[in-house]
Amino acid sequence: MIASISGIVHSFGKDHVVLGVGGIGIRVFVPRNVLERVEGPGRTLRLHTHLVVRETELALYGFESEEDLKLFEILLDVNGVGPKVGLAILSTLSPDVLKGAIAREETAVLQRVPGIGKKTSERIMFHLRDKLDLTADAAAMPFVSDVDADVIDILTSLGFSIVEAQTALQHIPRDVTEMDTRVQMALQYLDRS
Repeated sequence: MIASISGIVHSFGKDHVVLGVGGIGIRVFVPRNVLERVEGPGRTLRLHTHLVVRETELALYGFESEEDLKLFEILLDVNGVGPKVGLAILSTLSPDVLKGAIAREETAVLQRVPGIGKKTSERIMFHLRDKLDLTADAAAMPFVSDVDADVIDILTSLGFSIVEAQTALQHIPRDVTEMDTRVQMALQYLDRS
């Protein structure tokens, strides 16, 4: 019904932005990567959207790319995954990390998302395996180990975005396995960039 929205950011919260469109403030729930790009009120933002209609509410979910929107809509088709959980998945995992985890059948990666347990992660794996284009070599897709997940948590708690943290990790040699060393190297990379 509402395919996209473009407006000026009036305010934002931990999971949404309020866009001014034609004199009306519209709340749009967005993943963390969108919030990280919002520098403050006054910025123009264009989002691809999905409208969820329920008896008691209308909720609009927005994404920067059509690929993210399609992935969100595929996630909504999974039994047990609603819009909030789908948004949490896309806030925690980039599409490439999610595809890599599915290609390698790593349910533990999905279980790092708040609200997702073992059974839900297995359902997501089963459902998305046939719906996503996983023809690319699985080895080329980003891999997130337990250590890397902890490093990402540390970096994001220091104020870096998930995208920055994942980019920093991609520049650290795989043979460096100690978490402290990986954190130091990631911080050095981020300091240089």
